[in-house]
Amino acid sequence: MKAAVIGAGSWGTALAQVLAQNNVPVHLWARRETLAKDIKEHEENREYLPGAKLLPNIHISSDLEESLNNADLVVMALPSHTMSKMIKTSYKYLKKGVIVVSASKGLDLESLRRMSEVLSDEIPKEITSNIAVISGPTHAEEVVRGLPTAVVVASNKKDVAENVQDVFMNSNFRVYTNPDVIGVELGGAFKNIIAICSGISDGLNFGDNSRSALMTRGMVEITRLGIRLGANAATFAGLSGIGDLIVTCSSNFSRNRRAGIEIGRGRDIKDIINSTQMVIEGINTTKAAYQLAKRLNIEMPITEQAYEVLFCQKDPKEAVTCLMTRKGKHEIEDIVSFKKCGW
Repeated sequence: MKAAVIGAGSWGTALAQVLAQNNVPVHLWARRETLAKDIKEHEENREYLPGAKLLPNIHISSDLEESLNNADLVVMALPSHTMSKMIKTSYKYLKKGVIVVSASKGLDLESLRRMSEVLSDEIPKEITSNIAVISGPTHAEEVVRGLPTAVVVASNKKDVAENVQDVFMNSNFRVYTNPDVIGVELGGAFKNIIAICSGISDGLNFGDNSRSALMTRGMVEITRLGIRLGANAATFAGLSGIGDLIVTCSSNFSRNRRAGIEIGRGRDIKDIINSTQMVIEGINTTKAAYQLAKRLNIEMPITEQAYEVLFCQKDPKEAVTCLMTRKGKHEIEDIVSFKKCGW
């Protein structure tokens, strides 16, 4: 088997390392030739994962055709806003029947599509319909070092999910399967909104109570919208839901939380974006979720206030006041529907 990981950022590099640990020949594609050369020369990704030595069976290249040629498994580890353009460029190099896995946690802002929908729409069916997604509480900085991690792989096809599970799983990287592609993707994308909000709360020095409330009520919003979009509520109680939410809202590795902290301290959002080389997925996802909520008439007060802070220059303290002074409500809602999903 040959695997290709498209995207040599922190997450793509970490996933390539997992495959290499499993003795899978893997090609890691970097968009910039300078980055590819630097990784080759130093045997580490000094730009995105400094200090983590990469295994020698990872072949680094900036040649897309070379990386994808005859690959049995392709992992798309790209920022969500680049996925559509990239797959249009690369599908012509895919072999027939290849498994394509999205490792991106976001939505296409223009179309509001999930990443698996982008892949399914852009890859001709005569090439492949074997699409999967991988998600969960995963900081690349820990995965690349071999620290114990658990993730979930979802696909509409059981055999595809199990094939991806077999390729990735080892003693440090545990992989579960799930037929709920929609829920797994939405949990991974929408938790970034709440991570920004949690960071804002921390930047305002509001403490643990505030962060816990945001995480809990944030998951209610995620589940509410997810169910309306066809997800299974039970998925949001799993690794790609509450699992990813916890780690992203509480860890210093989280770029979304770090961005929120800076916003809470009064820093301009444009300055934050321009000062980091990594994509803060939660910013565009906030806009996408806000648009979906309005379109579907779904109540998402935390997301709405996050949108106004990020895109309408609303003062974060005013946003908190708006949330805290809303009309009283019952906590438990009739949103849970444990329907059977897939397979």
